[in-house]
Amino acid sequence: MVRIGVIGGGAAGLAAAYELALQGHYAEVFEQAPFLGGQASTFPVGAGRLERGYHHLFLSDKSMIELIDELGLGCRLKWFESRVGLYHGGKVWDFSTPQDLLRFRPLPARQRVRVGLRTALLQRTRNWRKFEQVTAQDWILAHMGPEAYQVIWEPLLRGKFGEYFDQVSMAWLWGKFRLRVSSRGKPWQLERLGYPLESFGEVFDRLALRIEELGGKVRTGEGIARIVTRDGRATGLLPNSAGENGPTVDFDAVISTTPSYIFPRLVDGLTPEYLEKLSAAKYLSAVLVILELTQPLSGYYWMNIADRSLPFVGLIEHTNLIDKRLYDGNPIVYVTNYLSREDPLYRMEPDELLAEYAPHLKKINPDFNDDWIVRYHYHKVDAAQPIIGVGYGERIPEHRTPVKNLYLANTTQIYPEDRGTNYSVQMGRQVARMVMGDLG
Repeated sequence: MVRIGVIGGGAAGLAAAYELALQGHYAEVFEQAPFLGGQASTFPVGAGRLERGYHHLFLSDKSMIELIDELGLGCRLKWFESRVGLYHGGKVWDFSTPQDLLRFRPLPARQRVRVGLRTALLQRTRNWRKFEQVTAQDWILAHMGPEAYQVIWEPLLRGKFGEYFDQVSMAWLWGKFRLRVSSRGKPWQLERLGYPLESFGEVFDRLALRIEELGGKVRTGEGIARIVTRDGRATGLLPNSAGENGPTVDFDAVISTTPSYIFPRLVDGLTPEYLEKLSAAKYLSAVLVILELTQPLSGYYWMNIADRSLPFVGLIEHTNLIDKRLYDGNPIVYVTNYLSREDPLYRMEPDELLAEYAPHLKKINPDFNDDWIVRYHYHKVDAAQPIIGVGYGERIPEHRTPVKNLYLANTTQIYPEDRGTNYSVQMGRQVARMVMGDLG
């Protein structure tokens, strides 16, 4: 039996510890926050729990679906049809199926057909590497045309990636197209999305419990001050609670799931080449205002905002997917943004941000007024969205770091797929198997 220390109690860290424990090894997880789940962590709302950042599963999310089944929670995972809207030109348009695209009048009929054909071809393309060296902007302009780019794609890219909108690789957008089509049985059918009815929090709680039943340990509210090394090898961890010169915890190997900009602060001995890859990673933060309302805002689960005069990029009406009775009968709406730390919206206090957003909700529903808001919640998740630029695959840091027996597993290493609980679970278990193989 080997001893593995895991930094981070999100999906990747817990999945890695679980895989190690299943194989008879000792895994100990250190999570700085007082809760588990990382970007999919939950907080109480009404009689239930809700994710700080909206989460759901696609039919192709096999790693997370299989894990939920392994934990005996498969009966809690339910599948729902999802309606998608697109706000443009002062109106919300249906955007759930290819037929909706053909009815999208802001584009001329010829352009709608062109976008539909190119989208269908893109969804059938398996060789994503052909898109690595071209930006989404250039590909869309060349294959879908300037009108489609200006009306649909540029506002969405600007909303998602801010100042980096024209640098995003087409490989990232290809992954989004593939993911969405995978959750439809037929092209004309609505997308089906999965959600565990007791929230993803129950999944992570059960995962932590299973790790401990298998002999491991999960510690919340316990961050790491330093990764201990000796002769170029990771040998343990110094918890924050131990103090600067306190006792360390010995391990045969360490897996860190920290963001790339935090990782070098924890350890010495990384090579200049590896540090360069870490420093190349750029992130945006997810800033979310979650509203509990007296009545629904719209009839859509997911609404993309293709109008940059609105100060947010999306509206996710959780209770248009999940029964509002789980939340004391209140409709739940996420007002979401991806922002740099320099953005004025990032720096606003929660009440200021709500005051900035609220008037624009009337554009979605003219009947909306502030009296609809029962209460609101504010969450900010740093390092939420890596910037996937051209040639991104060449700059991904390896899971095996230059320090022997020290491994990195974070969202910048998920590619070409976008970050999410499914791929974090997949990566965590993969890195755990890598550690076991290396330690023999």
